[in-house]
Amino acid sequence: MKRGLLILLVISIGGLGFAQKSYEPNWESLDSRECPQWFPDAKFGIFIHWGLYSVPGYTNKGTYAEWYWNALLEDPNTANEKRKLRHEVITSFHNKNYGADFKYADFRKDFTCELFNPSEWADIFKRSGAKYVVLTSKHHDGYCLWPNKEASTSFGMAWNSVESGPKRDLVRELTDAVRDEDIKMGLYYSIWDWFNPYWTKQQQQLMSSGNMAVNFNEKADKVTPAKKKELKAAKEGLSKYVHEVMYPQFKELVNEYQPSLLFSDGDWWMNDELWETKPMLAWLYNNAPNKDEVVINDRWGKGRGQHGGYYTTEYGAGFEGIDKPWEENRGIGMSFGVNRIENIDDYRTEKELLFMLVDLVSRGGNLLLNIGPNPDGTIPVIMQERLIQIGQWLDINGEAIYGTRANKESAQWSEGKRPVFTKHDFHAGFPIYEMTIAPKAGNAFKECWYTRKENTLYALTPGWPKNNQLVLRNLSINENTKVSMLGVDKELDYTIDNGQIQIDLSTISINDLPCNHIYTIKITNVN
Repeated sequence: MKRGLLILLVISIGGLGFAQKSYEPNWESLDSRECPQWFPDAKFGIFIHWGLYSVPGYTNKGTYAEWYWNALLEDPNTANEKRKLRHEVITSFHNKNYGADFKYADFRKDFTCELFNPSEWADIFKRSGAKYVVLTSKHHDGYCLWPNKEASTSFGMAWNSVESGPKRDLVRELTDAVRDEDIKMGLYYSIWDWFNPYWTKQQQQLMSSGNMAVNFNEKADKVTPAKKKELKAAKEGLSKYVHEVMYPQFKELVNEYQPSLLFSDGDWWMNDELWETKPMLAWLYNNAPNKDEVVINDRWGKGRGQHGGYYTTEYGAGFEGIDKPWEENRGIGMSFGVNRIENIDDYRTEKELLFMLVDLVSRGGNLLLNIGPNPDGTIPVIMQERLIQIGQWLDINGEAIYGTRANKESAQWSEGKRPVFTKHDFHAGFPIYEMTIAPKAGNAFKECWYTRKENTLYALTPGWPKNNQLVLRNLSINENTKVSMLGVDKELDYTIDNGQIQIDLSTISINDLPCNHIYTIKITNVN
């Protein structure tokens, strides 16, 4: 009887939360929290950039359309060449089509979302095979897609989607629809508002010019009285924004919508001490209604890839060989927000996207693939098609993607010199074919990618193996090993010769092929 009472007491204490860890506002404590397993299991998510910038939906190719407002107010005298060109292109387009007196805020009346059907969106996401969705609840322009009063108060006008534009709580509608499809719902939240009136004019000029570093820590002997007054005003403006806008918005999102994932952005021009993000994250981990589920990225102050629940790269290569969940995020084209001048040649093909997905997953990462809806609430058909094509492939091969982990060797390379790619190579388009099916002369290439679930190994081939034979090296199997292809209802014969496993695919005819582009060989009982 006493033992039973003791068990009940322990359960009761645990239920009240006394047994749970309390997190402190420092990185040692915050980083001690393990990333919830649903995230590294998910592997594929959908990013959505949607807001006032979707109305003009324009920028020069190769740049981000969601930076439209920033580009308009760019100071060409201090901008680098890339930003100067974007400013000139967008300013010319804006003046010609809307007029020089047309303000960015005037786009609110055209952000109508009259064709937005959240259930249709969620159905497309379900068919894509995505396990999580991340919507821009607020981008750097500060405009909120939920009824946030702090946005309107600080900007001095209706600055959310319920008080202006569509007059709808877009975050709520999509969150409910996505969760009805049993998909995790996440929210992107920019901690930086480019032109929030609480910032000083000096800060806004520094931001819009691309000179992001505001030096609040200049030595006293170098600070003139005028400069000291200027820095004091800047600090006060920053504190006002953080405590009267950022903190309340963040807490409202967490309490009202309980996002499974929080994707912070706009972090890079100040450190986390100035942003004061650590206390905010400690509050999240200790008090969020879904605190055991919520996942955060690494964008909470200057210095990405150092702290947070997972690391994320943007139009980059991702990582390999790190003991940390990670994600690569990018658009199907070269912009996150819809860019209406992108054409068919600017969009990645089904094959390219599948190669990217498998390459990232083989190295232990996720792919967060972006779509940019139109201001009327429709998703461009080419984006819908790409998502459905990925889903059709995952219907067959998802076993080798979801819930897998990186193998000791993420891929089997051929003989030759392994190519080295720069950040620019990945930003410009991901050199996925050069590392697989179209290598340069003399270079090695990936003959297959590997993923793993305990003792089951998956070898994913970029195209069909030559002569119907797949040769895998340096694998140790046993008499209980079975080999098959996902989507094909037959075992495959194989032989072992000098430590190599030669798998015979000749029994699979062209009419048996279960999918396109990448084929998955399942090998059980791998030692």
